Formats: sequence, C-alpha cells, structure tokens
Amino acid sequence: MSVTVRFAPSPTGHIHIGNARTALFNWLYAQKHGGRFILRFDDTDVARSKAEYADQIQLDLHWLGVHPDVTVHQSARFATYDAAVERLKAAGLLYPCWETAEELERKRKIRLSHRLPPVYGREALKLTASEKAAYEAEGRKPHWRFLLPNFIGDPFAPARTEIHWDDVVRGPQTVDLASMSDPVLVREDGTYLYTLPSVVDDIELGVSHVIRGDDHVTNTGAQIALFKALGAKPPAFGHHNLLTTVSGEGLSKRTGALSILSLAEDGIEPMAVASLAVLIGTSESVSAVASMEALAALFDPAATSKSAAKFDPAELMTLNRALVHAMPFADVAARLSALGIEGDEAEAFWLTVRGNLERVADAAPWWRIVRDGPQERPAFSPEDAAFLDAAFDALPPEPWDHETWKLWTGRLKETTGRKGRALFMPLRLALTGREQGPELADLLPLLGREGTLARRP
Repeated sequence: MSVTVRFAPSPTGHIHIGNARTALFNWLYAQKHGGRFILRFDDTDVARSKAEYADQIQLDLHWLGVHPDVTVHQSARFATYDAAVERLKAAGLLYPCWETAEELERKRKIRLSHRLPPVYGREALKLTASEKAAYEAEGRKPHWRFLLPNFIGDPFAPARTEIHWDDVVRGPQTVDLASMSDPVLVREDGTYLYTLPSVVDDIELGVSHVIRGDDHVTNTGAQIALFKALGAKPPAFGHHNLLTTVSGEGLSKRTGALSILSLAEDGIEPMAVASLAVLIGTSESVSAVASMEALAALFDPAATSKSAAKFDPAELMTLNRALVHAMPFADVAARLSALGIEGDEAEAFWLTVRGNLERVADAAPWWRIVRDGPQERPAFSPEDAAFLDAAFDALPPEPWDHETWKLWTGRLKETTGRKGRALFMPLRLALTGREQGPELADLLPLLGREGTLARRP
C-alpha cells in the first residue's frame, strides 16, 4: 500500500509546538514509508481563516524541514462537499433538524434526569411535512445530521454497534456508535463543520493514514461510518498523545504559546523543536537529533505513550545548546556571514566559541570581543593590575598556537606564585571582559600577540 498522509491545520492563528508534533509525525511516517505528505488547509471558516496565517504555516513547516508534496485549500473545494451532501441526502443518511441550541440543551438535561445517555434522540426524523413547514415559516433553518448506522430497522432503537480499528499509535481501538449522537455535518447557515470536508478530502486525495492528536479518538467511529456511507474504504488511523505545559495546560494557537514563529525568532534550532516535539512522551529518551533523517530512524509511532506529554520549554534550550555545540562550520557558515562573521578566521573562531553558545546568534558578541576587545573594560584591584602588568610583559613571541597559553601561564606561575582562579581570572577578564567563555588556549591564537597586547589594562 502506498502511504499518503496529511497535516490539516486551520489557518486561524500561528501553529505551536503541539501542532508541529502532528505535522512531524505525519512527515516522518511518510519518509519512513516512501510516501506523500499533503498540507491541507482546513479553511472552510472563511471569516476566521487568514491568508497570512496560511503563508506563515508554510514558512514554519519549511523551517522545520517539512516539505509538502501537495498543498490544498478546502475553501476552494466547496462544490465537492456540496456534491457529497446531495449524495447523503439522496440516500436518506443526512436529515434536517430544526432544534435551537437551547432546545437541544433542554433535551440533553431531560435524558440525563431519566438516566439515559445524553445523545440526540432523532426527534427530527418524526417531524411531519406540516411541522417542518411551520418551522420554516418561523424563519428557522435546519442543521443537518448524519444518520449513524447504529440500529437494525428502527432508528429510534439504537443497538450496540462496535467500530474497530487497529490504531497506528494506540493499537486496537473500539467505539460504540450507539453511545454517540448523530453528528451535525452542516450548520444552519449552510457552512460545514470539520467532519464532512475532512472525510471527502481524505477520499479524493487518496489519504491512506490519518495521524492526529488523541482528542480525535472519539470522532473516529463516526468518521469511519461516513467513509463507508460515501462508498470509500476508511484509511488507517493513528492518534498520538497531546503536548501540554508542565502545569497540564493545553497549547493554543490563539495565545501564541510556543508558536513555531516565536521559537524561530528566539534563535531556537529547527532540530531542537523537532527532536522535542517527536521524542517527548515516547519510549525514546529526549535528545538532540542532528538531522531529520536521523530522527526518522528513531521515530516509531507505536512507541508513543497514551498519556499526555508534559514538557518544560527550558528543555528546548538544553537541546539547542547540544546542537549548537556540535554544529560543523559548514552547516552554519552562511548564518555566521549574515552576522558579519566571515573571512579566513571565521571557521577557527566558530570552532573556538561554539561550545559556549546557547544560540548561533550568540557568536556575534564574541566576534566583536575577538576583533575589538572587551566591550567594557573591567576594573582591577591594585594587586591584579600589577599582576597583569607582569603578565603582559611576559607574553611569548609569535608564532602562537594552542600551546601558547600553557607556556605563558606556566611562566607566570613560576614568576608570580599565582595559581588557579587568582591566575586565570584576571587574564580572562583582561582579554575578554567576561568571567566565562571559550578556552583561552583556543582563543589566544585568534587574538594574536598584537591583539592581546591591545587588551593590556
């Protein structure tokens, strides 16, 4: 079976790391199986869907390393959905209902008071032509429900009807259609809810696997029934656990929490986001994976836990540091050039400073320190100032290499009696203006003897 998957965001806000988890699960599944990845914008809500959000989602996916084979907008496919509606109506599987939201809530409470499941009782199926005409005369417009196949002969006597599927993530699953209300597919104003356009598109686009968040598990039974009602074989389904904050709160596009755009703007590496989004809440330990190919090799949807995955955004920075510290110069040269870091010394500089950076952009201040000296001259005690005078007088002659630092400080230990922090810290502060940073043995050859002397207090 050829694999075709889809990621179906609504362009009503910025996608966050939880949405990225779904996109990456689908992308990696397609990569492992040589399949296709479809980006489908669920933009039937024309009022709330914005082109700028759709554009940004495409940029976010590209930044993550996810490259759709096909991009589809549901807003351009209304004629296809309209045709499916007419088929269902003709088959008697889509029926009109005139209840208001208040009336439906009242019926729900009555059923609960009688210890009955709070499902829709299909009262609209009993309406006569005159009763329907009366509702229309009031100005009411119907919403349309899909008649679930959960009865034998009498739709008012639902019987247990089990829908089974072998979930790609969760294993064998069962849903009883008798425990569900007939889902509304079309609103009073004629607009579509999620279910019908999604199923129609999955059929027409040849989607073989629907991999999504586990908040959709209960929807799957009705959707499988709808696939069959439209004469199609249902795809395989997989439902992964959701990401929450440490406190257990869900993520929201509307709040912008941990949006991919904000993470990119904050200097987080794409593979830090991808590594955390894919590996957290699985049997794999969360580690910084350097490439999408390596992540695909680790990816196993069946290894995902059934419980929500809580994570601390600080984990992203831990992964980011690990990636930056191991990043080859060739992978970062263009970005360093954009920061003004280029020339013959750029590679040696990067290999020297990368182990002290959290973000690639953090290299820029170190480049200024190497080229121009400390941004602020530290104040030294009289004792440290005297020590530094002696130290700069004792600078070895060039050429300098990795052994120069050891040679220089070895002589200073002998002549001044200083050692440990008392020896190294004044030198570090004089050379860089910072108490922490790259190994001075690596930094000193970049400064050169002339550049080092220019830092003399």
